[in-house]
Amino acid sequence: AEQVAARLAALDALLPAPTAPPGCGARLVVSGPGGSTTARGTCGHWAGEPGSLELTWGAARRFQLTPQVAGPDADAALDELLSSWREHLAALPEAAEADTAAVIIWPSRDIDGVLALLRHGLAPRAVIAARPATRRPGTAMPVDPDVRIRRAGPADLDEVARLGMETVRFDAHFGTVIERPETPAALRHEAGELLAAPDPWVWLAERDGVPFGLLYAERPESAGWIAPMVRAAPVAYLELMEVLPGERGRGVAAALVAQLHQVTDESGVAVTLLHYEQANPLSGPFWHQQGYRPLWTSWEARPASTLR
Repeated sequence: AEQVAARLAALDALLPAPTAPPGCGARLVVSGPGGSTTARGTCGHWAGEPGSLELTWGAARRFQLTPQVAGPDADAALDELLSSWREHLAALPEAAEADTAAVIIWPSRDIDGVLALLRHGLAPRAVIAARPATRRPGTAMPVDPDVRIRRAGPADLDEVARLGMETVRFDAHFGTVIERPETPAALRHEAGELLAAPDPWVWLAERDGVPFGLLYAERPESAGWIAPMVRAAPVAYLELMEVLPGERGRGVAAALVAQLHQVTDESGVAVTLLHYEQANPLSGPFWHQQGYRPLWTSWEARPASTLR
């Protein structure tokens, strides 16, 4: 564990100290010369609750490997660990179902593991990007004077749900996000809870009273589920942002993000996290301009039985 912690700290100062979740109990250990442990992992099994919004963000059943790799040859150690994981999944009948994924979240700056991940049929899907409070965005273009950006409230639920679904439908082009029959109702329910809170971190961009842009984020007290992915604290999470296609390229998205960053900085948030699709040609360049950079990359094999 000390070797893994030292390796991660050398790779990226924002990575947290390694932890080993309980998982399913499968023993996934790789030994090197002399019997020393060079890699170990735990496999967690997850199945979505019917009607849950979480089903929109990926496969209905997920098997996630949490790896810890040390030693001088990270590629070889990870390769052997992935082979053991493949054997474990091959013995699980539920891993052969169509709506499944084998998932490993790997540090984005850890290039030594990339070839092993590719050899085993895993593809990079989503990125967890981080923006420390000290990072500043590039120069933003001025927004048209007839565009108004304002805080949203409970009365805006219909528009927030509508624009949120536009984000889901756009991201569904890239393979990770799945629009399911229950997605609109689940998204509306979550948005309603968020808007009902005092001073929600939700903003709308509108012209002539018609909203065409949305950003909503979780305060640190609601972002505890993702906070362990980064060393610093407290953490906020930018969950959804949308600017309708005809309005893109006019500085509105950057203005929405600036509203959030002003609030997070004033609130003492150390790091803001978000997800974006690796294959989305718009997301990566935009978020990098806003001060975000890759922290973790989610690699997947879908269905889980296609892990090599």
